[in-house]
Amino acid sequence: MTQFDKKIVFVSGATRGIGASIAQHFLAEGATVYGSATKATDVQQLGLAGIFAADFTQREEIDRCADFIRSIKPDILINNAGSLIGRRTLLEADDRFWSDVISLNVGSVRRVTRAAAPHLIAAAQTGGGASIVNLSSLAGRKGGHSGSLAYSTAKGAVLTFTRSLASELGPHGVRVNALAPGLILGTSFHTTHTTAEAVRATVAGIPLGRGGSVDDVARAAVFLAGEFDGFITGATLDINGGVYGS
Repeated sequence: MTQFDKKIVFVSGATRGIGASIAQHFLAEGATVYGSATKATDVQQLGLAGIFAADFTQREEIDRCADFIRSIKPDILINNAGSLIGRRTLLEADDRFWSDVISLNVGSVRRVTRAAAPHLIAAAQTGGGASIVNLSSLAGRKGGHSGSLAYSTAKGAVLTFTRSLASELGPHGVRVNALAPGLILGTSFHTTHTTAEAVRATVAGIPLGRGGSVDDVARAAVFLAGEFDGFITGATLDINGGVYGS
């Protein structure tokens, strides 16, 4: 028996990178794990109980995923889905680009959380605890590199959303926290949007002398989610090797 036996977990963006690692860590702890992905995926291969395919830049698809979340009645919600989408400066980014970035990184968190909230409240009151963990970014703490203005703004909003929601759901027993990863190697995010030269320069400024791994983030997510009778809520855990603290 583990603390996650009989717990139902939903992880958005659960089939690659950080999300996949988080899902696998929860499975290893005995949880029943559902997730979302941009494309249909082989659930048996991943060991997940179910995957909902949805493009989180599209409001209608997020809303359909919200219906799926209501049907599984989660105890734990991990809002992981998000992306830079592309590097564009203030002058290069038009309204459509801003809309897509905000929808993916903030709108999806709001809609998914709104769908899950009644079940999380019920789980907190009758099932021994409930938790939300939102994935933000070091960029949301201090701003990102050139071309990440929209993304940094969105991830900063996730941190504010986390603090505000923690106050709102606290009286119901639901804890809400955030993770702010820095340079996490081996993810599609940095493979796509960060040059090898930029990675080397970033690693050179990290006190621990290395980039992070997806497992570094996943372990933190499991810790925050598992503190069912804990006193941690409204907090942001920085995972960046010492680059930036709270």
